[in-house]
Amino acid sequence: MEMLSQAETYVLLHGRLIDRLRFGALFRGASRTRVLDALRCYQNDDGGFGNALEPDLRGAASQPEPVEVAFSILDELDAFDDPMVAAACDYLVSVTAKDGGVPFVLPSVRDTPRAPWWETGDEPPGSLVPTASLAGFLHKHGVDHPWLGPATDFCWSAIADISDTTPYEARAVVPFLDLVPDRSRAEAEFARLREALLATVTFDPGAPGEAHFPLDFAPSPLRLPLFTQDVLDRHLDALAAAQADGGWRGNWLMWTPVVEHEWGGYLTVHRLRTLRAYGRL
Repeated sequence: MEMLSQAETYVLLHGRLIDRLRFGALFRGASRTRVLDALRCYQNDDGGFGNALEPDLRGAASQPEPVEVAFSILDELDAFDDPMVAAACDYLVSVTAKDGGVPFVLPSVRDTPRAPWWETGDEPPGSLVPTASLAGFLHKHGVDHPWLGPATDFCWSAIADISDTTPYEARAVVPFLDLVPDRSRAEAEFARLREALLATVTFDPGAPGEAHFPLDFAPSPLRLPLFTQDVLDRHLDALAAAQADGGWRGNWLMWTPVVEHEWGGYLTVHRLRTLRAYGRL
């Protein structure tokens, strides 16, 4: 297929080794073991992930958000039985705030080059970003670890306090509510929050700048009725049309040249996964 061939060329020209291996494993039948071996290189001795796995965090030290990136890769490979998961959960225990959630970013970020939005106080509280997304992945794959229970309690409590929200918080809440086992509670909270969640979504596929589109909230079909099929179809058409030079790029600030390439390779594989999840590839 022409789209895949063009994307392959783009990833070879721009992507990190891990994203080239992801493309091969997901779309060319190549080894998934090699992806896991590459991912292991980003994991530190404390079980966390760093080393610019999340391209906007350039430091070597572990941070909570790169664990979410690692879990996303493990999810696409259906590899949550890998020992990296338990080690990462042990790391999450070690950085969890007193309220039961992990912070958005740890103070150690100040010692490293990073994008300007990675800022925090001396004792940051737990945040739904990324606690809710992390918990969602673990629930999806039936992982049993002592971190998950308190983290889930934190998410329920924080979600209950939401009236208005932000796009990034909404993008963490949606997968948690979609994947958490307590479906009656999840559906009740979703019904309460649906309009607030939708208020963070950009529905114009051509909107410029750092917009958050429906497929950012639903990169694969959801159980929750957040978007109608006609909305999804319109944005799937736009996503396919947005392939440029074979790949897809981020619509946020590219604050140093290398991150444009690294995000481009990562997102190209991610966008292809979305198109395939909806039967467009």
